[in-house]
Amino acid sequence: MRLAVVGAGWAGLAAAVRATQAGHDVTVFETAGMPGGRARSDHDDGAGDGATDNGQHILLGGYARTLALMRDVGVDVERALLRLPLSMTYPDGSGFALSPDGPRLLAAASALWSARGFGWIDKASTLVMTACWQWRRFRCPPAWTVDAMLRLAPTPRVRRMLIEPLCVAALNMPSAEASAEVFLAVMRDSLFGARDASDLLLPQLPLAQLLPLPALEWLRAHGATVHFRSRVTALARDGVRWQVVAGADAADLRKPEPAFDQVILATPAPEAARLTQALAPAWSAAAAALAHEPIVTVVLTAPPRAWAAPMLALRGDDTQAPAQFAFKLGDQVDGVDRVTLVVSAAGRWLERGSDAVAAACAAQYREVFGIADGVAVASVRTDKRATFRCTAGVVRPPMDILPGLRAAADYVAGPYPATLEAAVRAGEAAVVPG
Repeated sequence: MRLAVVGAGWAGLAAAVRATQAGHDVTVFETAGMPGGRARSDHDDGAGDGATDNGQHILLGGYARTLALMRDVGVDVERALLRLPLSMTYPDGSGFALSPDGPRLLAAASALWSARGFGWIDKASTLVMTACWQWRRFRCPPAWTVDAMLRLAPTPRVRRMLIEPLCVAALNMPSAEASAEVFLAVMRDSLFGARDASDLLLPQLPLAQLLPLPALEWLRAHGATVHFRSRVTALARDGVRWQVVAGADAADLRKPEPAFDQVILATPAPEAARLTQALAPAWSAAAAALAHEPIVTVVLTAPPRAWAAPMLALRGDDTQAPAQFAFKLGDQVDGVDRVTLVVSAAGRWLERGSDAVAAACAAQYREVFGIADGVAVASVRTDKRATFRCTAGVVRPPMDILPGLRAAADYVAGPYPATLEAAVRAGEAAVVPG
């Protein structure tokens, strides 16, 4: 088939690679000047020392399809990602760490029981909670929030130090609003999944080098066509096929491509809604109705401090401490720590402005590590549409739009929240086999 992929983010790249492998004639249209979408690198075309990522992303060991795709396009996964057992470690040493050995249920129970900073009542309530999850087969009514699911357990300390961080890390939503159904799916397939499914995979290379640039090189080497700075302005049916019109703007449209047998929309929800408004109004309305939640990433320079782990959980709140996680990755040079603080579910904080968020993160870091001065803000990155709001009962549009027209993105109907793995799975599933 002749197949068009609209969008060169992780979903679009997954669709393009798998379609090319299936023997299809693939053309990719991308509005930006480089691939990667919301998980990309900027500057220096994403390569070399000048590359900076548009936010801190992590992967999990259970991202089977993402890791397989990376390997297929030539990425040395073991070199590109630092693999660590899952831990929820705080700067004072409290928290838990999952053993990499043994059956997952026993390892999880052992980690929870040996967790520091939790009393025996906290630990017992956590074991009861996880046993209930398993007894219910990690299922619950779609209308439940995570808080509603936990109304009988666990203790306030476990909610604050374990459940809330896991919830905002996985769903980018506070537990009071987050979908318990999706949260349980993540817990089932990571914390209680295969032996290494819950491992943290921390990028050691710029995001562009994890997939976007290797995939682009692979696609071109295998005969696919990729158009950058080429916004698709319209789709039209051409009998049983599809016409794609693309160009820099309305006054400079490309000559329409020959008709395609299939079109895969791997774009953000608002763009997909725009392109389908006249073709499939109901689907367009469902995509347009999705709300989004931002993430703010603040990079600080600070005096050197010893860390218990490359990734630390922080005790965030709604008044003075916005960040939930801190990262210190790679070599630290010149006697200065370069650290990244992540503010998930950042909507309320952004009402104060990005400068205020950055200042609050710097103050939070100084207080946590007992630093009087020497902490400076190096950069602030705000992704206002980082993820769709994965609230209880959220209605997500289906993958199929019309015959020959499908959507591939992390927001289409599925069991997982907006993650790289969800994007890759959607991209692969959208391809009709050759």
